[in-house]
Formats: sequence, C-alpha cells, structure tokens
Amino acid sequence: MTLPTTFPYRLVATDLDGTLLRSDETISPRTRAALTAAQAAGAEHIVVTGRSVAWTRHILDDLGYLGLAVCGQGAQLYHAGEHRLLTSVTLDRELARAAVARLEKTLGPLHIAANRDGLDGQVVMEDGFHETVGSTYGTHGDGNPLPVRAAARAEIFAEPVIKLYLHHPAMTDDELTAAALDELGDAVGFVVSGERLVEMLPLGLTKATGLSLAARRLGAKGSETIAFGDMPNDLPMFDWAAHSVAMAGAHPDVRARADEVTAGNDEDGIALVLEPLLDQPADG
Repeated sequence: MTLPTTFPYRLVATDLDGTLLRSDETISPRTRAALTAAQAAGAEHIVVTGRSVAWTRHILDDLGYLGLAVCGQGAQLYHAGEHRLLTSVTLDRELARAAVARLEKTLGPLHIAANRDGLDGQVVMEDGFHETVGSTYGTHGDGNPLPVRAAARAEIFAEPVIKLYLHHPAMTDDELTAAALDELGDAVGFVVSGERLVEMLPLGLTKATGLSLAARRLGAKGSETIAFGDMPNDLPMFDWAAHSVAMAGAHPDVRARADEVTAGNDEDGIALVLEPLLDQPADG
C-alpha cells in the first residue's frame, strides 16, 4: 500500500538567477515538476528576486506562475496572475544622490545606473557603466527590457527609482560593499546581488522584507518556509526562513551561512532537495 505523503513547509521561496534559473535562463522540467508537486502537497512557491518586475514578468509568464512574487530586492510585491504591482518602495533620490557624492569623495569616481519604479521600469545607465545588468538579466529578445544610456547623471535621478547599481573601476564587489556600508550604512543599504552588481537600497529593505509581506498575505510564517539562494542579497531571506539552502555555485558567505548546500542551478539543485521531502510519509 502506498502511504500518503506530507510536505513539511508552507512556503518554498526561490531566488531566480543562479538558483531557479539555469544558465540559459530556463527552468528544468525536473525542477518544475518538483515545485508543482510541492504546491499539490499544500505549499506555495514564491519567487524572491533582485530583478525588478519589468525584468521578471516574462519568466513568471513562461513558468505559468500565477501567485505573488517579491521583486527588486523586496521593493516590489507583484501579483503574477493579475499582472499587477501590489506594493512598491522607492529609494529617496535626493538621499541617493548625496550618498553617491559622499562615496565618490571617499572612494573616487563611481559608475552608476538606476532601476526605475513601476511595472515597466527601465534600467538607466550612465556613460561608463558596464553592461553587466543587461548580460546578467538577458537581452531584449529574451523578453527583458533593453537598458538605456543616460545622457548625463542627472537623468539617472529624473524619475522614481527602486535602487541604484554601483561600480568602482578598481574595487571588487565585496570591497565596494564593505566600504559603502562603513561610510553610509546608517543611511542606505548596500548588497551584492550578482557579479559586478552592487546595489544601493532604501535602508532596511531586504528580500526578507518583501517575503514576510507576501507570507502575511498568505497566512504563512518564516517558521514554515524553506528558502533557496546563491548571493549575499539572499542572506536576510535565509535568516528569516526555517531552513536555508545554498546552491553549489553560491557566494562563499552564502554557503557558510546556509543550513544546507545543494547542487548547482544547472544540476537541478532545488529538485534534489524538494524530492525527498515530498516522499516523507504523513503522520499517522
């Protein structure tokens, strides 16, 4: 006789890049099947990504994802089924402008870009800013909006933004983040979200902020959540969740802090963790 099974978590929270998505920006059939089975067992799958809604919608549509998604490092809560932005937190532009000026006084010239607010918020890059945002998040042909170049720095701050991207020509991501936090950590937040992607955020805003908001709407708690990620911006989500899982290719700090390390995003790391949990017999 086949015993009924139970799934031990109410929420499965997954980062996108380097975690749920493979290197070619697709989701494997095996991982899709594991997430579908978890949902059939009573869990909710929540995407929690540093990408803004504009850079996430096409992926969610391809997945057939209809629930809530946390985007923009927690700044945006998006209802994928309704294609509707439910909440949005913006970065104070005058504060951000002053913060950049103070960092440049201490560290030397920076190259910056901004992620504008809204369902269709563009990434606007000043001259000299690298193309990592576009290459990391795909191309316009993949369904992502095309980053645009600003004629002058003032254009970066011309419209509401959810975050800034910072690049220093001589410092590593970790070095820049540590220096920025030391200089301005009491005014704004800084986090490494990917290779050559250091982000300035509203103070206190993290993926955990957005995830906790989504969880409350679903009547769930951190103690009922398993979270998957690969970069330092996932650490607040790890701290909030009951169980945290780092991908094999994760940042060293993420692997060190995770409860468990699984295979890489190209080797069905999420499915390898979820499948045994789905096989657990129900109590009684």
